[in-house]
Amino acid sequence: MHRLFTGFFLIGILGALGQLLSGDLEAPARVVAALWRAADLAVEVSLGLIGVLALWSGLFRLAEESRLADRLAGAVRPLLARLMPSLRRDPAAGAAVSMNLAANMLGLDNAATPLGLKAMEALQADNPRPRRATDSQIMFLVLNTSSVTLVPVTVLLYRAQQGAADPAAVYLPMLMATTVSTFVGVALTARVQRIPLRDPLLLAVAGGWLALLGLLALGIWLAPPALGSTLSGLLGNGILLAVIAAFFWAAWRARVDSYDCFVEGAKEGFHLAVKLIPYLVAMLAAIAMLRASGALELFLDGIRHGVAALGWDTRFVDALPVALLKPLSGSGARAAMLDVMQSQGVDSLAGKMAAVMQGSTETTFYVLAVYFGSVGIRDMRYALWCGLGADLAGLVAAIGLSYLFFG
Repeated sequence: MHRLFTGFFLIGILGALGQLLSGDLEAPARVVAALWRAADLAVEVSLGLIGVLALWSGLFRLAEESRLADRLAGAVRPLLARLMPSLRRDPAAGAAVSMNLAANMLGLDNAATPLGLKAMEALQADNPRPRRATDSQIMFLVLNTSSVTLVPVTVLLYRAQQGAADPAAVYLPMLMATTVSTFVGVALTARVQRIPLRDPLLLAVAGGWLALLGLLALGIWLAPPALGSTLSGLLGNGILLAVIAAFFWAAWRARVDSYDCFVEGAKEGFHLAVKLIPYLVAMLAAIAMLRASGALELFLDGIRHGVAALGWDTRFVDALPVALLKPLSGSGARAAMLDVMQSQGVDSLAGKMAAVMQGSTETTFYVLAVYFGSVGIRDMRYALWCGLGADLAGLVAAIGLSYLFFG
């Protein structure tokens, strides 16, 4: 990550120098001014998120304390046993893996990472070659880098903070894109591991999920354009309200003090918003250097001309920085998404596409480094390639679905 960060700044400085040598005397001042604006924007965005992050952190704490995540984990455990056969011999590892994926599905980011580390540790206990990843560990990593998130709150929060007319309008295409990512990642990994995917339970779950998404997409696609966008937003907002209702219902059933629990969770959201500031300052400043120096536009123009030569629509090129950074850095992709929203408009095609891209996959290199590094694995075998295959499928799907829904 430090090489990427340093490279962005050095390329930006070289770009400004090139503009200066070509006669643009304003280039250095323009790049420096962009650097200051990016730093101010990072603080403004982070502070603007305090309220909504505190709100959702409080709501998510209800799901944790009411053990709603535990029950969801129990529901997905039989499915996971088909994809990771070793879990049948290790109930403890199965519980940890299920809890991690359930937390991811509910958007419980703070809970998902520590649960994922516990799951990796449990899977490592039966690893005969501790420095080499097992098949189950690789499948677990691929599910994490591509897992379907039913409540992609973070992306919706950023859209709301940037003034989107309907922040949830991207919900359905985002859900469909991350489904493509998950299905492709599982299919690639299962093929390498020779796991049969024709199991009745796997086919039933996959078929039912695809049928549901297909019906929703067909209804929105057949509707008039304005109504289709409205229906997509209505669906996203409706699901979010249903999730909130489920959180409170589960807390009531478990006799959890919802007020105190919510307040404790909201405190974490406040601290999280403050912690985001240095990461956003770093990456927004680096991307601002690239853009102000002309280096980013030069790169994107090269892609744009190549795409135009093929006769394709070039509007997706403006959102490509998110796709390029997503596998490498979560903070970098987040900053790129904000940069696209700021430069192109939060409700433009590029702005919406950037949001769908951000919610379609996880940060593969980060997940591999943290999860494998936590248990001392050095030989990751084919995990990287399966994870990147899932990323590519999700990002391509994000482009296509954005054109379908918003183009």
